[in-house]
Amino acid sequence: MSSPTVSLTEFNTFGLAAHCQQLIRATNQRQLIAACLAHADDAIPALILGGGSNMLLLEDYLGTVIKIETRGIEVSEDAEYYHLTVAAGESWHGLVEFCLQQNIAGLENLALIPGTVGAAPIQNIGAYGIEFAAVCEWVEYLDLRSGEIVRLTHQQCQFGYRDSIFKRLLRHRAVILQVGMRLSKRWQAIVNYGPLQSLGDAATSQAIFDTVCRVRREKLPDPEQVGNVGSFFENPRVTARHFAKLKQQYPQIVGYPQADGQVKLAAGWLIDALGLKGESIGGAAVHQQQALVLINQGQASSADVLALAQRIIERVKAAFEVELIMEPRAYGARGEWSNAQ
Repeated sequence: MSSPTVSLTEFNTFGLAAHCQQLIRATNQRQLIAACLAHADDAIPALILGGGSNMLLLEDYLGTVIKIETRGIEVSEDAEYYHLTVAAGESWHGLVEFCLQQNIAGLENLALIPGTVGAAPIQNIGAYGIEFAAVCEWVEYLDLRSGEIVRLTHQQCQFGYRDSIFKRLLRHRAVILQVGMRLSKRWQAIVNYGPLQSLGDAATSQAIFDTVCRVRREKLPDPEQVGNVGSFFENPRVTARHFAKLKQQYPQIVGYPQADGQVKLAAGWLIDALGLKGESIGGAAVHQQQALVLINQGQASSADVLALAQRIIERVKAAFEVELIMEPRAYGARGEWSNAQ
């Protein structure tokens, strides 16, 4: 097998140097389906790439990479809802902007989340009090085993916190083609989270969008300027009893009670409390403004990133008895790296 020669550095937002054997850029659904089926039985599975914003390329990929660049946004409506059908390759933030331009509210809290629309249901992206699950009507995907196109209802997607059926039962099996969303015409502002509280219940969708963009730009580095994948760790959940114990020891700890009785901790607070902002190994570092973000200072290697992540995980576990889980998916030479978490 010849050495991988096609660079993937510009296609992953952490900016890790990596190459592949072959890169296919699918600009319409027909091309995407054909490419996926043509490589469905490859010895090394094809790597399906969206915006590259929630992944780590640990080394050169020895197989084919299929980049989803499909486009299309269709809007219909009835008396109560706007119904959106959106191609998987559309920019998520671009979709949020499109909706605002069309006076369709409901996605503004999710502004500036990097990546493509097709990745949104996999991770069940969320921010500032809302998750993708709240607006999802259906998800359509290509089943790599059967070659069939399947549409799942919202309920069938089995959404959870940063979780869905696409991360579990359909992992490595489904390639998302398009997504259906339902946005209510009786929109109500969601401003009960962090910096949005100062806007009040009468806030407009544009005001929420502007505030979210401002805060994210202040706290989070632009991937085009500084390599990163956004939040590097999931916010862990603990029992109410565990949280009460931590609260006694760390009165300032941040926690959000959940419907199931657990408490969601702010992973960034845990890391910050240990004085790890600015911590670095090689070219990888913890961002000075947001402890939840690891950055590429210019020449970071995958070994640097993994070593720094492991150091943080160990420190947090020792101090808080909490296990942090990496949010980005990591890929080695032959596929997803199962030991990344």
